[in-house]
Amino acid sequence: MDAEASHAPGPFDGADADDATPSVVVDGRTYAFPGCRRRHIGKGEIDDHHRRFEFWDAGTEAALEVREPTTPYHESPSVRLARLIDRIAATRGADIDVLGSSDLLLRDSQGNRQRILQADQVVYTRPMQKLPTGPAVEIGAGELPDVVLEVDVTTDVRRGKLGLYEKWGFPEVWVEVPERRMPSRPGSVPGLTIHLLAQRGYMQSPTSSAFPSWSAPEIHAALNEDRTVSGALSAATADVLRRVGRLMRRDTGTGPDDDPFLRAERAEGRMETIEALLELRGICLTRSFAPRAAALQASLTTLLRAAQDCTDEDDFFRRVDE
Repeated sequence: MDAEASHAPGPFDGADADDATPSVVVDGRTYAFPGCRRRHIGKGEIDDHHRRFEFWDAGTEAALEVREPTTPYHESPSVRLARLIDRIAATRGADIDVLGSSDLLLRDSQGNRQRILQADQVVYTRPMQKLPTGPAVEIGAGELPDVVLEVDVTTDVRRGKLGLYEKWGFPEVWVEVPERRMPSRPGSVPGLTIHLLAQRGYMQSPTSSAFPSWSAPEIHAALNEDRTVSGALSAATADVLRRVGRLMRRDTGTGPDDDPFLRAERAEGRMETIEALLELRGICLTRSFAPRAAALQASLTTLLRAAQDCTDEDDFFRRVDE
């Protein structure tokens, strides 16, 4: 990772605002940014600039700004990814931090802002990771995200931006081209590619490293599901998320009961099962049964055995205590 880069010629030399494919030169290597245009943003203005851009350089005070406005085509995959990961985290029983669109900041040797990349989504998978405490993810000042998501609707990050992610050492980058795409890129092929950092640079992988066994086709399918019919996850996607969450438990030793929401849901489900069994046996239950039973810490096996053998409600609680 280089904290400084030479500018001879300057990084935007030869890249006019009207070029179809502007580019930048960093350490003698050219990085192309299709779908962008050059825009001047001064050092004193960058904090107050709220429009989306792909890259900013302090030396030239120039940014590569996405030409077309933000649309649901672009935003939906990032938002949906956060929801999918919430399900994985619940199954795992340990939080996964999804921070959304973020500035990725490289400072120069004097500590001044040198360059900024803007990511569509950043994900920290490991509990107790050191998360960014300021407004940006700073390169070399903390842990990098385990996964960065880039959504290509009118851009193509693989022609330039991906190379900068590689140069800065990001371990895993997902590039998603949604099924729903803009007319400006009619030839783009929908799909998701996973890029894992290896000794010689990024290598395309069929599955994620950060989310074990989650494959590129499965991620793409989940990000693009049509939920207008059921309004919920498909059974296939739900099975995939549960599989990934279970595999991720190996590193944490946790499970669904370590997630407060799922713990309450599972406890309620157990009590419904016990009540149904008691009612089938003709045992009358008072209003106090539900709150008393909800406070029990016994295993499901113990509860079922007590419900099967008891003679009345009080006998049920005595058997559980025993």
